[in-house]
Amino acid sequence: MPEIRLDAPLSASDRPILVTGAAGFIGYHLSQRLLTGGNAVVGIDNLNPYYDPGLKSARLDRLRTAKGFHFTEIDLADRDAMRRIFSETRPGIVVNLAAQAGVRYSIENPQAYGEANLTGFLNLLECCRHGEVEHLVYASSSSVYGGNSKTPFSVNDSVDHPVSLYAATKKSGELMAHSYSHLYGIPSTGLRFFTVYGPWGRPDMAYWKFTEAILQGRPIEIYNNGHMARDFTYIDDIIEGVVRVMARPPAPDPDFDRMNPDPARSWAPYRVFNIGNTQREALMDMIAILEDLTGREAIREFRPMQPGDVVETWADIAALTELTGFHPTTSLSDGLAEFVTWYRGYNAR
Repeated sequence: MPEIRLDAPLSASDRPILVTGAAGFIGYHLSQRLLTGGNAVVGIDNLNPYYDPGLKSARLDRLRTAKGFHFTEIDLADRDAMRRIFSETRPGIVVNLAAQAGVRYSIENPQAYGEANLTGFLNLLECCRHGEVEHLVYASSSSVYGGNSKTPFSVNDSVDHPVSLYAATKKSGELMAHSYSHLYGIPSTGLRFFTVYGPWGRPDMAYWKFTEAILQGRPIEIYNNGHMARDFTYIDDIIEGVVRVMARPPAPDPDFDRMNPDPARSWAPYRVFNIGNTQREALMDMIAILEDLTGREAIREFRPMQPGDVVETWADIAALTELTGFHPTTSLSDGLAEFVTWYRGYNAR
């Protein structure tokens, strides 16, 4: 396997890397990593108010201090604006991290998911088609496994039974990407993220809400009466995996068996991978770690299972490891310690 130079520019040309959702949690960290490696990064984001825009602005302020970063406020659903940014910047690699996130919010505002995750992604695919993009890497989600009960979740498993609209839009994105890989030869890689957490994270995620409530002496709501587990994946591990994938655009699989098709690969230049920590952590264990880190006991309020949620997630990353050598290295206790330290500092400003 050829060496992957993670400390060098990743594009095969002098074209910049386009990161959508650059003001978001993962987009911010990825942009920072790419800039450190000497890559020119074009960041776009619509800065929507799904969660505190001030947090997004703070992330952007840090990115703007780096050489090689250019940001434009754009909504992926704005077809003309997307065409302009591709025409003006001609990105070589595109990493799509822009999306309407959140399982529960998809029940309250389903239209936002159609606009961002379907129409927006279609606009991006069209731009990649006409822009001769070298590699499209896009965010999918562990939510696509929906009602599956076989664990750990494998990319070779069927994912045809989503239990939330959010999950359905992410699976739809995978299907749309495959059609463009087949029709137009766009090398595309989908990454199914498993519960990403860490500094500069998202306030709508459980680890953030629990930390905030514990420190403020407010109750935390624990769904399914606490009988839940997640494959919590630290942000630095996620970024390591993403960068490694960016350096490996997929090629068509000449041995693809159409009589017994593998959902994770294709005769087209298309791949799908899980990216997780490979550990199934009980929700109650996560709460106990936060109690220890904050020095305070959580006030627990148990609730029934929420519509669209799943009991557990657990990633099989064998395919990703085989291709890139990726191995997560951060334990949940170490990752949460980093988050709590950052959270206290950020809120003390």
